[in-house]
Amino acid sequence: MNSKAFVELALHILQCNQKQLAGLLGVSPTQITKWKNGEHISLVMQKKFRELTNIGELDPSDVLLCGSVENCMKWKILIQNLAELAREGAETGYYTQPLEDDLDLLLGSTLNTLTDMGVTIPKEFPKGLNESFINEDDDEPKFREYPLASLIYDMYSSLNSVYGFYAAYIDHIINDDRLDLYSSPAENIEPCLLSLAATKVKVDQELAPNFNKFRHEAISDYEKWMLIVKEAAFQGRVPLKAELMDMVYGSPNELDHSAEAESLGVNVAQLHPDIYMNELLVGMRTIHQVLPAILKKLDIEKEFELDISELSVNSRARKNS
Repeated sequence: MNSKAFVELALHILQCNQKQLAGLLGVSPTQITKWKNGEHISLVMQKKFRELTNIGELDPSDVLLCGSVENCMKWKILIQNLAELAREGAETGYYTQPLEDDLDLLLGSTLNTLTDMGVTIPKEFPKGLNESFINEDDDEPKFREYPLASLIYDMYSSLNSVYGFYAAYIDHIINDDRLDLYSSPAENIEPCLLSLAATKVKVDQELAPNFNKFRHEAISDYEKWMLIVKEAAFQGRVPLKAELMDMVYGSPNELDHSAEAESLGVNVAQLHPDIYMNELLVGMRTIHQVLPAILKKLDIEKEFELDISELSVNSRARKNS
């Protein structure tokens, strides 16, 4: 938990200084400074902060972004409803677990993704945007009148597609203990899926002025992480049934179709071409290691010379012509 956020939120809500806050908590002002600089905060002290600020189980970072406990609760209810709507519209054949939010992380990940895009979270929750507008059966849901709520819904809909592809083709590789990917940067792939999903959404540049920079950085990160997964899969001889980079570059519709095909068993006997290339590379490496030993055994290694030009397709074509 972010200790700095606890301190900043307490100072904001209680309208006090660090010395006064220290007295309320029964610690020294120096300790407040340490927490503000990021020092670990114990569960006991977290409980005291929560009691003083009356934030319940809310994340202090989320409350700071939303402006108040009341606004934070309203945003939390809103995203729960938007997530439910988006989840019900999934067409991948897979259940989008991040939108179920069993670990209560969706509010924080959504707010952080939006702020990374340059979105300013309004300190006052938009009037009229409430649960009744989420569940109405209009041709165009009323939450579409609110650009920020509409953007969040589009991000969640995109997440359906991204997560479906992830569940179909990548999750089993990430969780393969033999590959030890959780000790590599690839461990970020699943936690950051909402950011990747957001890169596939049409965004108003006025609402999210940093979107282009955000999109470039998110895609660059995933390119690196997916290459790590592919290399680990090749080395571990774990079959691939799709080009994993499709999750980075593919549109939501393309990812939907790929995930649905896997969920229906269409790809049951299919292997991605990279697997065959890997088999060729393994064979070539084996020959490279074994051939010198054979030549030495036959005592002809000094007599054997390989004319590489004879292996060239172009040179053979010239001779044949």
